[in-house]
Amino acid sequence: MAKQDLRTNEAIKVREVRLVGSDGQQLGIVPTLEALGMARDQGVDLVEVAPQAKPPVCKLLDYGKFKFEQEKNARESRKKQKLLKLKEVRMQPKIETHDLETKTRHVKEFLEQGSKVKVTIRFRGRELAHTELGVVVLDRILALLDTPHVVDKRPSMEGRFMSMILSPGTKGKQ
Repeated sequence: MAKQDLRTNEAIKVREVRLVGSDGQQLGIVPTLEALGMARDQGVDLVEVAPQAKPPVCKLLDYGKFKFEQEKNARESRKKQKLLKLKEVRMQPKIETHDLETKTRHVKEFLEQGSKVKVTIRFRGRELAHTELGVVVLDRILALLDTPHVVDKRPSMEGRFMSMILSPGTKGKQ
C-alpha cells in the first residue's frame, strides 16, 4: 500500500486499533471511536500506518506534515540516485593506430564521467570472414586504457557487430 492512500480519521472502519501516540509511545489496543476522540483532543489526525496488522496499527500525527515529510524524503532520495548512461563508441576492424588512440581517449573520458561504454566494431562485406580482427582491436583498446574499468560483457558477435561493455571501476578491479 502506497503512502498516499493511507486511511485517516473516519475512513478507518475497524472496531479497534493498536494506537501509537504522537511521541511514539504505545497506547495499546483502543476502540476506534475512542482513538478518534483522542486525536481530536490533541488537534492531530488518526492515521492507519499498518493496515495489514491484526488489529491495524494507527498513529496520532499531523497528516499534512507527515505527507510533506514523505514527499521531501522521496525527492531527496531521487536526487542522490546516480543514473548510469550507456555511451557507444563505434569503429571498424581496419582502424588505424591514431584513430584507435582517439577512440580509446573517448572511451576513457566516458568512463571517467561515470558512464558505461559499449565499444562496437562493425563488419562490412568480406570483413565478416575475419571476425578475429575485431577481437584484436578490442584487446588493443583494453591494453591502451589506463583508467580503472570493469569488463561487464566480453567481446561477442551480434549479427554484423562485435561489441563489449565496459563500466567504470575502482583501482582494485581491473
